[in-house]
Amino acid sequence: MRQVAVDAWVEHSGMLNPGGQYAAGRAARRVLDDARELIASLLDADPVEVIFTGSGTEADNLAVTGLYRASDATRVVASPLEHSAVLKSVQALGADVEWLPVADGRVSDLTALDSPAALAACMWANNETGAIQPVAQIVERAAAAGTPVHVDAVQVVGHLPVSFRELGATTLAASAHKFGGPRSGGLLLARRSPAPTPILFGGGQERAIRPGTLDVATAAATAAALEEAVGEMAAEEARLTALRDRLRAGILSRVEDVVVHTTEPALPGHLHLSFPGAESDSLIMLLDAAGIEAATGSTCAAGVNRVSHILEAMGVPERVARGAVRFTVGRTSTEEDVDAVLAVIADTVERARLAGMAG
Repeated sequence: MRQVAVDAWVEHSGMLNPGGQYAAGRAARRVLDDARELIASLLDADPVEVIFTGSGTEADNLAVTGLYRASDATRVVASPLEHSAVLKSVQALGADVEWLPVADGRVSDLTALDSPAALAACMWANNETGAIQPVAQIVERAAAAGTPVHVDAVQVVGHLPVSFRELGATTLAASAHKFGGPRSGGLLLARRSPAPTPILFGGGQERAIRPGTLDVATAAATAAALEEAVGEMAAEEARLTALRDRLRAGILSRVEDVVVHTTEPALPGHLHLSFPGAESDSLIMLLDAAGIEAATGSTCAAGVNRVSHILEAMGVPERVARGAVRFTVGRTSTEEDVDAVLAVIADTVERARLAGMAG
């Protein structure tokens, strides 16, 4: 968490229910309204379009399920590259789903959007590869057919400029911890019409789309973090791009047979690579022992290693996908951190390759 977010949270942690009619409730409501207005101004949205949630996952679920239920149609168009918060929500609808084709880590053929659907869903930037998707074109094509669009912008908000008004999407999800806010905070931007049908029920807070007593401290902390992140965005984009490129060049010069999955345009801080002949789990355990925190992007269920569904959708061969590792650099990352990775990466990959592939 950014210090400004910590300070804002502590300052407002004693606030009472902002729905209360008494003085303390009205005071809490003013703080909540200020946070909503600040977030709206930073993301070029109307305050009424800002809905506070508990996470980006909740925002994705509310949007996907709510928009589907608001429509009489049973067809859904979606990207197979989505985060599981969207992917599993789409799969749970019981809808007739048409998946957009993928090339080079991005949706490549938008023809499916030319026919009306209950909704279309496509993330702005991929959480594993960092690949930026053609969301503006997707929204434009879908709008021409009268289809509402949900955009998962969890990886983008606070890192790249966002104008909800200009983008034209129906709903957009964000997560506070991705830009230095509290992990208990999420955002859903939702236009007045068509609005998601409520899937939760209660006191009608947040336009009844996300009812429940609002967490004023988290809302204030989220707004404070986003304001600072947006203020630093241009400088950070250049700095992180330089760090990421230094890391990529260093790895490629030290390790043979590396497959790079991150291609431009991409988020400045993401670098997704495969080291064929090594298992992802071996790589991240060895890196962890060296003090390097990286991720596989895959899941392990019932003791069986599973290839990332994103790499599968990209057509990456299993042997290559099973050696995938995602490195990310962020606002606390330094050149010394990159050098620390480069100092151990060749030995790490060699040892993981010697260990071989699991059966």
